[in-house]
Amino acid sequence: MARTIAKDHDQKREMILKSAAKVFAEQGFDRASMTQLARECGISKANIYHYYDSKDAILFDILDSYLSALRDRVHGVDTAGLTPEDRLRRVVREILHAYQGADHEHQVQISALGALPEDQQRQMRAYQRDMVTLMSDCLRAAAPEAFEGDAGRLRATTMSVYGMLNWYYMWNAGAGAPEREDYAKLVCDLTLNGVRGL
Repeated sequence: MARTIAKDHDQKREMILKSAAKVFAEQGFDRASMTQLARECGISKANIYHYYDSKDAILFDILDSYLSALRDRVHGVDTAGLTPEDRLRRVVREILHAYQGADHEHQVQISALGALPEDQQRQMRAYQRDMVTLMSDCLRAAAPEAFEGDAGRLRATTMSVYGMLNWYYMWNAGAGAPEREDYAKLVCDLTLNGVRGL
């Protein structure tokens, strides 16, 4: 007879992923052990193995869950009827709000993605590429004259914007919604005023 799934299966899985992201971010994926994960989760190693057969499987699920949800959220932003500049501002704000509460997952993405097998890395990069493409489209529409015929400049600007967003947690850990709104405005003002002067 097949084993039934516990009613709290999804909640326990989420708790394991959240706890594991904290351990991987603080200890480093290579140094983290299943014993540390179990201690952080407050459950036995055997219980973790009921959900995941390895540390590698947990890493994949952390990154796949985080990046796919982030990509879907950012791509799901309603920008209908907005000017190109306001569309950029709306997308940047959404990214910063999506990052809120996910500092550990974000840090694991930066530091441990390379530990995944190549096929899984490709999947994660596809999520990232979708978000990069969206940002590039927003920038090109907001300042077409700055990027006409210069794909290199557009890519450099796109990655610079993500650089400003991706490292925000390093100097403003725990920033709430108002601080994120202010920083989103600053990033957009710096970017728009800068590219229009190119």
